[in-house]
Amino acid sequence: MSFTRRALVTAAAAAPAIAAAAQATAQASAPTLPAKSLFAKMPYAYLDSGSTHPMPLGAQKALTDYLAYKTRAADAPHVDPDAAERRVMERFGRLVGADPSELCFIQSTTMGENLVLKAMGYPQTGGRIVTDAAHFFGSFYTYGELAKLGVDVATIPFAKDGAIDYGAFAAAVNSKTKLVAVSAVSTANGFQHDLKKVCDIAHAHGAMVYVDMVHACGSTPIDLRAAGVDFAASSSYKWLMGDFGLGFLYVRKEVQDKFPRPWWGYHQVGGRFITHVYPYDDPAPTDATYGYDPGATGRFGMGTTSWTGAIQLDYSLGLIEALTVPAIQAYRQPMMDAVQTELRRRGYEPMTPQHTRTPLVAFALKDARRKLPPLLDKANVKITVSQHRFRASMSVFNDMNDVDRLLAALPASPPA
Repeated sequence: MSFTRRALVTAAAAAPAIAAAAQATAQASAPTLPAKSLFAKMPYAYLDSGSTHPMPLGAQKALTDYLAYKTRAADAPHVDPDAAERRVMERFGRLVGADPSELCFIQSTTMGENLVLKAMGYPQTGGRIVTDAAHFFGSFYTYGELAKLGVDVATIPFAKDGAIDYGAFAAAVNSKTKLVAVSAVSTANGFQHDLKKVCDIAHAHGAMVYVDMVHACGSTPIDLRAAGVDFAASSSYKWLMGDFGLGFLYVRKEVQDKFPRPWWGYHQVGGRFITHVYPYDDPAPTDATYGYDPGATGRFGMGTTSWTGAIQLDYSLGLIEALTVPAIQAYRQPMMDAVQTELRRRGYEPMTPQHTRTPLVAFALKDARRKLPPLLDKANVKITVSQHRFRASMSVFNDMNDVDRLLAALPASPPA
């Protein structure tokens, strides 16, 4: 399949950056980009990793070994899920600029956001919450429900270029603001927040900052401690190449002791756990004597987590670490620029700010859900199509041929 002229021009312009990133990460046994051989051969051009990322073949093999281990068969390979969990925490910490003591496992990003809200006493304690249109749309429900209960919620709209205006943001944050909630990278259009700027605005008024980092982790450089983020959460089924049901909550160590435990779970227990109710137990006025695990787990941990999720992530995070996020970002940028440039030229309405360096690019199109699916299905192209917008997202296995298939499937001008 031939490249579009503009796609080729964009790719040629970015070739030095790709070569430099590849050379910087080259090792004798290191994976290279595009990492097509590390994934199954797909029957379509998959440009929808921002919805659910395909599982690497190596992660599938790790899961197969784990499932064999779970059968307890004599010839099953030995697998150590506890060690995998520890490696996952260490690798994820390096990925987002966090110490493992600032992290704990959770079920999902939404769970993390709700735990933060509960720890901060919402809705009972009140206090303004400032969020924006770039935040996860599922959180619109969360904050809408809080608003019904009397919480003062301010939502900053998109600016005309698809960004969030920090002047408007600063004007909305005041002395009554307790929480600022944003997404590091917007699921709607790929806009990337300057988290340091967000934290500076919030902290100047004594407010805490929560960050949904699900579209940043594994795709875009992020350093939570350097930015000053107080809380952050991520699932693993997007750019971490994991699956549903396992995610991470980050709680900056300096704020961990400022809030009560939002719930109680056995994983919060640390040190010796001594019972006083069973035969031969030493008597005591309580059922058990125990301490608390230090760090985020001692505050927000609950019970058992998904070992299948940890086993898969152990491989996938190792792969991302070997490729490096800066190299992943540099590799995909020509593809993102090609889509931006060509569809803007055709007259499509951009939602993503130009020159954005995240893996998501979106355009507005009235009745997109009615107009586009037949064209995309015919071309065997998978992207996200919503009611009045569509979004393409690129990962490590995509190349310019996938971009060309997308551009060939979309009409030469926005369909009426």
